[in-house]
Amino acid sequence: MSGTTERMRNHWWWRPGWRVGRRMYTWHFTFDNQTALHELVDAYQGRLAGLPRMDSIPREWLHLTTQGVGFTDEVSDAELEAVIDASRKRLAAVPRVTVSMGPAIVDPEVVRLEVRPASALMPVRCALRDAITAARGPEQAGESGDWTPHVSVAYSNSDGPVEPYLTAIDPPLEPVSVEITDVQLIVLGRDTHLYEWETRAVVPLA
Repeated sequence: MSGTTERMRNHWWWRPGWRVGRRMYTWHFTFDNQTALHELVDAYQGRLAGLPRMDSIPREWLHLTTQGVGFTDEVSDAELEAVIDASRKRLAAVPRVTVSMGPAIVDPEVVRLEVRPASALMPVRCALRDAITAARGPEQAGESGDWTPHVSVAYSNSDGPVEPYLTAIDPPLEPVSVEITDVQLIVLGRDTHLYEWETRAVVPLA
């Protein structure tokens, strides 16, 4: 459980640059056919099901946010292809990795699964950032600050007390192992209290 906040808040405020209908190119890990992860998410969502103010995430939209590229109206097709090519070259030397997902914790805007060790995924993110820098220039690689890999279970859609959600996820469920074998470049939207996407490229790890 997390004691870092006394109130939940609405996750769906419009972050800088976002608006209805706008899309972003971004790299995510996604989780088709990850049965153990799906069952863990289902179990936590079952615990949250009777509580208000939460938007559960369907299996098909489970993801681990990794590295943004840019809004689609600000990245040319040529730049995007250069990013993909540079990413393929760099990730060919980065091995696939197995991480532990869970237990769930409560943040102000989300109930999410912890991912450990977070450091295991850093080589992938660093390779992607290097590829963006090579293709678009260092000023386009985005912020290089702290990154906390996680998989969201449900998003808070309004303000309210945190205690019911802390109670619902206690006691914690056993974490599951998930093998990361590739990373996806997606075209991401967030118009309907849900992150939805189309996949533009899939790049395998070594």
